[in-house]
Amino acid sequence: MWKIYEHKQVEKQLKSCPIEVQKKYEKWKDIVGISGPQGLTLIKGFSDEALKGEWNGYRSSRLNKQYRVIYQTNMDEVFIQVEKIPPYDYRRK
Repeated sequence: MWKIYEHKQVEKQLKSCPIEVQKKYEKWKDIVGISGPQGLTLIKGFSDEALKGEWNGYRSSRLNKQYRVIYQTNMDEVFIQVEKIPPYDYRRK
């Protein structure tokens, strides 16, 4: 079982997202909580991938064409830290 920690800004970001994005994020959390990031690779719609550049060491999963979940894994502690849910803007702030 994986633990999911959300950055304090994630809840605020979710409120400004469309309802379908919020529902898909809840489904994403269910999948990750049970099977970790490996479970996301089995579901093509999430298009889970490693990020490069400023976001090196992080991963991204699609919630729809515009919104992504940016997260980081720590295998030693078996947890996922969700950093942000941006509308296609990977600049780090």
